[in-house]
Amino acid sequence: MSTVELLAPAGNPEALDAALGEGADAVYLGLKSFNARLRSSNFAFNQFEATVEVAHKALKKVFVTVNTVFEEREADRMYQLLQYLERLGPDGIIVQDLGVAELASKYFPALRLHASTQMNVGSAKGANFLSRRGFRRVVLSRELSLEEIKAVSEGTNLETEVFVHGALCVSASGLCLFSSYLGGKSANRGLCAQACRRLYAEDRGEGFYFSPDDLELVAKVPDLVQAGVASFKIEGRMKSAEYVGAVVSAYRHMLDNWQLDPERALVKARSLLQGDFARSKTTFNIDGALVGKLGQTTDEEGRPQGGRLDLSYIRPGQAGGTGLYLGRVKEARAYDDKHYALLDTRPQESMGPEGIETEGPKGLGTSGILVGDSIRVHSGDDSGRYTAKVKEVMENPKGSLILFDGSFKAGDSIYLVQRKSLGKRWKPVLPNDIGKYHKFPSRDSAPRAQVPKLDKAELDALPEGIYTLVGRVGDLHVILSARPTAAMILFDRKNAAGLRKHEKELPFKRDQLIFWLDPWFPEADSAWLSEELDYWVAKGQRVFVANNLAHLSMLRGRKTPRGEAVLVIAGPWLYAFNSYSTAFLVSEGARFVIPPMEISKQDFFRSGEGLPQKLFMPVVFSFPPLFRIRADLTKKYDFKRFRDREGMEYSLVGKGDYSTVTPLMPFSNVDRVPFLKKEGITKVILDFSQIELGKPLYKQVFKACDEGTVLPETGRFNWKQGFWYPDEARDGD
Repeated sequence: MSTVELLAPAGNPEALDAALGEGADAVYLGLKSFNARLRSSNFAFNQFEATVEVAHKALKKVFVTVNTVFEEREADRMYQLLQYLERLGPDGIIVQDLGVAELASKYFPALRLHASTQMNVGSAKGANFLSRRGFRRVVLSRELSLEEIKAVSEGTNLETEVFVHGALCVSASGLCLFSSYLGGKSANRGLCAQACRRLYAEDRGEGFYFSPDDLELVAKVPDLVQAGVASFKIEGRMKSAEYVGAVVSAYRHMLDNWQLDPERALVKARSLLQGDFARSKTTFNIDGALVGKLGQTTDEEGRPQGGRLDLSYIRPGQAGGTGLYLGRVKEARAYDDKHYALLDTRPQESMGPEGIETEGPKGLGTSGILVGDSIRVHSGDDSGRYTAKVKEVMENPKGSLILFDGSFKAGDSIYLVQRKSLGKRWKPVLPNDIGKYHKFPSRDSAPRAQVPKLDKAELDALPEGIYTLVGRVGDLHVILSARPTAAMILFDRKNAAGLRKHEKELPFKRDQLIFWLDPWFPEADSAWLSEELDYWVAKGQRVFVANNLAHLSMLRGRKTPRGEAVLVIAGPWLYAFNSYSTAFLVSEGARFVIPPMEISKQDFFRSGEGLPQKLFMPVVFSFPPLFRIRADLTKKYDFKRFRDREGMEYSLVGKGDYSTVTPLMPFSNVDRVPFLKKEGITKVILDFSQIELGKPLYKQVFKACDEGTVLPETGRFNWKQGFWYPDEARDGD
């Protein structure tokens, strides 16, 4: 038997039965709140209590997802949940919010902390930072290569957990704002609207331009074991019990048998995965397909030299839905007052512009489809999807006919998602009577956050005024047309090379220039960023914005040649949504905090109550990066602009070794700056890091910020209405 843990999803009790019945060593599950899959069934308190007891008796582990950020008004509920979990004794809690870590470590030290993949940890430095704060395990970012996974596993004493199977996000883990931008349904709040799976259009066609294949690493099990991975994680808390059972059985067999006969073990494992009717499969970046090899040199644009760039894991012609493609509805045929869907099984037509391979798979038709099988109907205009049961199948000279519950129309795509014949019943884990389990959270109030006190000199270390963030070295000259209090520049590979090249001509120096560190920090970037920080701090560069936990470790204790301590600003990608996360960051050396871009006005002020307002530096204007993709998709697509079905327009921006997606309509709160000043917020940021900046736009925005006037053709993001809650109206202004 393998000593590596096989960790399976349990979105409901039936999936729990399948996971443990097929040999999972551990399961991860969520309760009814504060988890990243709020749309799954999840567990009631008595079901959870029973699960922990029964699983522990069977020597199985139970991990609980508490992996969303919480607002200040939810602090009592979070405290009560953590208190409840400590009483019940699960084997670990999976967390994203630094505020959860702060509460747990201070008041519930018996809870074993696991860092969620949403924490965006892809380096040994990030893992070791968490180790110092009491974490026991880190779920690594899914974008890492095998070399990087091995380097992290060897470079930390934390257990490493890696996703090996299931759905992927096109955006780097923890760095997606797209769903939140579309209406407050934040991925960081467990309400992702799956913007990456949507149909988009550009001038010459349309396609699912950001919908990735599903991950399958069953063939890489031996490599991952030898790389030192402690836990193999299967994604799928919203998947059926049949799916969970099929995937667990495959990986269980591979883990237990690869050392005896790896080829035969793989053949058997793949045969067991035939019950996984999901999307096409990819090994993603495990072989370094996106950005080349670890430690590889780069050119002036930050691109890996000599590495291959394989972007085939995204198929624009493949609908974002899951399942095996059966065909597209050609028309409805009526027989005996029943309306059958006539399926066209030809390959889906190319939907994208010339030169882009977008042809989808050939439909399977109704061959082998039986009454009782489950299908997925995906509307042709991408306006909706639903699951239905097959009621009848017929063959017709003109094609395959299928009858099912639900409406359909010509152009809809039909997918097989589960066969009735593969349905299986596992021994129930939970007892029939769970009446004896009756522990519930208390009504205790959370203690106030203990934010370390900063003296006046520390709070005055940065002057009041307008700070401008740019994304290109040349834009530092553009913003001289309306000189800000200080300039900020996005410090990625490309700009690092440019800053060195044009160092003598830089119009901003020392404290007037702030380096905004790139939030994506994989192991492959560790060497070059360490070298760059050494160089610039030695040159007297003092102020940095940390956007990754690894940055906090790398900046700690550094001093300039004059003996000045490096000044650290906690950036928006560290997600200070509450006073407890602010306390965590200040205790780790941050002297100023930039709130997340998706924060609301109400939560911003609630989280800052009782704290010095000089601590905060909100972004009041931005074209926010909605996706942050570890691959330059401009190498796959030659369009720069595209739009969704509501007509909202976006830009795809290539940046050498990565790409971003940004809205054409920025968010702006510059007219609220006078109000912020009255509340004591005296430092604000204008963010132009995702666009090529011109003087007219910059001067217009700077003037509006300086005068507190409204900018036309801008939005508020979540500032006005807040996050979307399924059970309440959204907040007003």
